[in-house]
Amino acid sequence: MVGKARKFLKSLFRKEDGTTAIEFSMLLFPYMLLTLGILELAIMFTSQSLLEGATSSAARMIRTGELQESGAGNEEQVFQDALCNYARAFINCQNIVVEVKPLNSFYDDITPTYDGDGNIVPDAFDSGGSDQAMLIRTSYRYPMITPIVGPLLMGPDGSTLFVSTIVLQTEPYDFQGAGS
Repeated sequence: MVGKARKFLKSLFRKEDGTTAIEFSMLLFPYMLLTLGILELAIMFTSQSLLEGATSSAARMIRTGELQESGAGNEEQVFQDALCNYARAFINCQNIVVEVKPLNSFYDDITPTYDGDGNIVPDAFDSGGSDQAMLIRTSYRYPMITPIVGPLLMGPDGSTLFVSTIVLQTEPYDFQGAGS
């Protein structure tokens, strides 16, 4: 009986039927982390690109005077809507922080002010006037989607701050026309 038990145990240690399954199970977790990380970074860079494009598109309204001449009284909301029309695919529009202000010259200090959490604190929205230097800055705190990959790539809170800054000269849109 002891001989049969010993023979059975030796045959168990010699079998290699499940080695592939064991190796696969050991590599599955790192492989999934790598795959999710690549997908997360792709979505993150797409979101950053969308914020840049949305800022550029909405800034055109200020550059041409369309926003200032609309006379709607809610210029900030019109600007925010223009941002959201462009960037709503991957970005939560309610979390975009907008800063629009006139500059005295292109040499003004445009360094942003940050709060204790590292978010930009915007000045009041001022779309400026004709033929004026303007600062247009948007920021968005992008939350990582994957719970494990986010803190590994971005830190303890699992998010990163996207900032898009445009400094431009508005067009001279205040003119009387040829007949005046």
